Amino acid sequence: MKRVVSAQDMGQVVNPQGAVTQMKGCITMGLGYALTEEIRFRNNQILDSNFDSYEIPRFSWVPGIETVLVENSELPPKGGGEPAIVCMGGVLATAVFDAVGAKILQLPMTPDRVKESLKSASNTGK
Repeated sequence: MKRVVSAQDMGQVVNPQGAVTQMKGCITMGLGYALTEEIRFRNNQILDSNFDSYEIPRFSWVPGIETVLVENSELPPKGGGEPAIVCMGGVLATAVFDAVGAKILQLPMTPDRVKESLKSASNTGK
């Protein structure tokens, strides 16, 4: 992924720079949720108990993020960043499907899960 564009209706925007920062942070959180973050267990024990093994987004791989504030000064201020957290998984899964025809049905979308979906798509002729 090279670029993410997010446009959000926030009603009256009181702090535009804060709103943009919140949107970018939430997009980054959504990318982590969709691509890397997973709690793994073995024998009822959490394997990733600290951040040296639990994979979270890093600045080095976060794509360019463009934001658009859809402001309506007639409406009261609304939260603005959270929607991006929830939708990133579906957006990325749809992009993978459009690109290669593989349906990703489990998050995070690890390379192994993408490969498995590609094999499944090629075995069914889709």
